Amino acid sequence: MEHGNGPRVRRLAEPRLGPGSGGGASVIHAVAVGGGILALAPLPGDGGDYHGDLDHIASWAPAFLLTLALPEELFAAGAMTLGQDIQDRGSRWLHLPLRAGDTPDPAFTRSWPEASARMRRALIGGGRVLVHGRGGHGRSGMVALRLMIETGEVPDTALARLRALLPGAVATAAQLDWARAARRDTPRGPRPPL
Repeated sequence: MEHGNGPRVRRLAEPRLGPGSGGGASVIHAVAVGGGILALAPLPGDGGDYHGDLDHIASWAPAFLLTLALPEELFAAGAMTLGQDIQDRGSRWLHLPLRAGDTPDPAFTRSWPEASARMRRALIGGGRVLVHGRGGHGRSGMVALRLMIETGEVPDTALARLRALLPGAVATAAQLDWARAARRDTPRGPRPPL
């Protein structure tokens, strides 16, 4: 969606109150990136309604769901079967666990180039990618910012767009440094498979 000098950020999903959610809202915060839509959301089930959150995400129809939450966070939210559940609903699932507040460890760093290429391919093809940790701000914001930059956005512009959408996005200076270290690029030649 174009507006003014560049793509405008928008919130694509209205808050959804679900049974057992304690009145909290499950919101998908989305921004146009590279021809597609990149979104951040909280961990499904963290508010007490795993199946409602899962259905909400599935109805948004992401090409990819990237889970940054640790296995113990998935367990605490009742989301141990998230990977299989989201794949059963037609989305691809990537799990790159990352501790809240941290920057990527060596295992994450080794997996990132291929995961990033797959998600960027989906975005450039007009698809949707949803990233979540637990709250959907810090580590999710860091990874979303990195994807925005790797998809070709100017780092400061990408950060401003992301924080206009979600003020708490990218929680620490170290996370910001990791995201900004991305190589700004646009795909050339053969595209990696989804």
